Amino acid sequence: MSDFLNSLLSPSSLWAFFLVVLFFGGSIFVHELGHFLAARRRGVHVERFSIGFGPAIWSWRARDGVEYRVSWLPLGGYVLLPQLADLGPIEGESVADVSKLPPVGYATKMIVFAAGATFNILFAFALACIVWVVGQPTFSELATTQIGSLAATVKLADGTVVPSPAVEGGLQPGDTVVSIDGSRVTNFEDILSGVFLGKQRTNDGRRKSTFVIERAGKQLELTIYPRLVDDEGIRTAGIYPAEDMTVELLAPGSPAQAAGVLPGDRIVAIDGQPVYQRSAVSDHIVKNAERAVMFTFQRGDKTIELPIQPRLELDKETNKKIPRIGVQYRKGIIVTHPNPFGQIAENVTGTFKLLDALLSPSSDIGPSKLSGPIGIARELHRQAQWDFRRVLWFTILLNVSLAIFNLLPIPVLDGGQMLFATVARLRGRPLPVNFIVTTQSVFMVLFFAMFVYVTIYGDLRRWMRDFRAERAEAAAPAVPATSTPAPAK
Repeated sequence: MSDFLNSLLSPSSLWAFFLVVLFFGGSIFVHELGHFLAARRRGVHVERFSIGFGPAIWSWRARDGVEYRVSWLPLGGYVLLPQLADLGPIEGESVADVSKLPPVGYATKMIVFAAGATFNILFAFALACIVWVVGQPTFSELATTQIGSLAATVKLADGTVVPSPAVEGGLQPGDTVVSIDGSRVTNFEDILSGVFLGKQRTNDGRRKSTFVIERAGKQLELTIYPRLVDDEGIRTAGIYPAEDMTVELLAPGSPAQAAGVLPGDRIVAIDGQPVYQRSAVSDHIVKNAERAVMFTFQRGDKTIELPIQPRLELDKETNKKIPRIGVQYRKGIIVTHPNPFGQIAENVTGTFKLLDALLSPSSDIGPSKLSGPIGIARELHRQAQWDFRRVLWFTILLNVSLAIFNLLPIPVLDGGQMLFATVARLRGRPLPVNFIVTTQSVFMVLFFAMFVYVTIYGDLRRWMRDFRAERAEAAAPAVPATSTPAPAK
C-alpha cells in the first residue's frame, strides 16, 4: 500500500493531475461559461460562478458582483442563478432579494440551461477541427473490420478456461464484419464495443451477439454467444483484427529481395493458405525453415507467387539464429484526418449506445464500468504518453458525453431544470419551491453516492489492480530466450 501511495505523488501522477485540471477542468469551465454568458446575455442575475461543489478552495468577488470560485467537490460546477431556481442546499444560499428581481421567461430559462451543453459541443467541434488538421494517430489494425485470428479458448473471470465464442459460433480468419446486432461497423473498435455493449440474450439468459459477416463475396448471419472475461466482467467474442501485411522495406541482399519482392507488395497467402497476421508468417517460416516457402503477394491489380528460401540470422534480442526473409512491414500506427462533423457524430452515437447499455437490464454494463475523475485522469495520461493528439481526441469524447449527460431529464442536471421549467409552463404556475429543493437534494445525494462508488469500486480498484500487475511484472525473473521470432524481417 505504501508503494501505491508513493506512486500517487510521482511525477507521472502529478502530470496526470495537470492534464485533468487542464482538459477535464477546462471542459467543465467551458460548460459553465455557456450558462454564464447566456444568463448575462438574457439579463439574468448571476451571483456565483463555481467550478465544483461544496466549500470554496478559492473565491473572488469581481466588480460586476459575481463571486468566482473553485470548490472542493469535483463533480462538475454551477452558475448560481437565483431567478431560475432556489438551490441553496446544493449551490449555497443566495444573498440576492429574488422578489426585487424581474421574472424570467420560459424561453430564457431554456436558453440558459441548454447553453452549457451547447458550449461543450462547440468546444468539441473546435478541437475536432484541430484533429482534422493535425491528424489522429491510431493502430492500423483497428482501422479494419476484417478478422485476423480467433482465440482457441478464453479465460473467464473465475479462472475457468472455455472454448472461444468465435470458434463455437463459426467465425473464421478473413471474415469481414458488416454489422453487430443490427448496427453497422466501420472499424475494429466498433466491433469490440458492439460486443462489449451488447444487450441481446437468449430465452435461457445466455449472452448473444448477431454478427453479419462477408465471406467469399457472400453475406452470412452468425450467432455468437460472448463470455465474460477479466475482473471487469467484459463481454468478449475472442477475435483479433487482421494486420496490414504490406511490405515497406527490404533488407539489402535479403532472401525476399533476391526473390523479387518489391516495397508495396502485400502478403495474402503462404503455401496456399491465406494469412492475416504477421505472427502467422513468422510461425510458418520457423516450421518450414529448411525449404523454400511459396508466398502469394498482391501487387497492384495482380496476384503473384514467389518462392522464398528463409535464411538463418542472429536475433539481437534472443541471441539465437532464427529464419527470416528480410522484409519490414508497414508501420503499425497510421494517422487519419477525420472530418469534424464525423467525429462529433461518432461520439454522439457512442455515448447514446453506452447510455442505452447502462439502462438495459440485459446488458453487462453497470456503474462499476464507469470512470470518475481518477479514471479520466489515468486515461488522459495514457493517451498523452502515446501521442498528445490522442488527448484532443479523448477531450472531444469527454465534452460530447458531458453535453449529452447534462441534458438528461434528471434533477440536478440541466435537463432536469429544463423539465421543471416545462412542467411549470404546462401547469400555468411555478412548481413548489420545497418540491424542487427536496428533489434536487435527494438526487444530489444519489449522485454523490454514485461518485464514491465509481471512484472506490471502479477507478481505485482498477488502479491498484494495474499497479500490482506492473509490480509483479517488474519483479518477475527473466524468461529464458526461446526460438519464437518476431514478425518476419
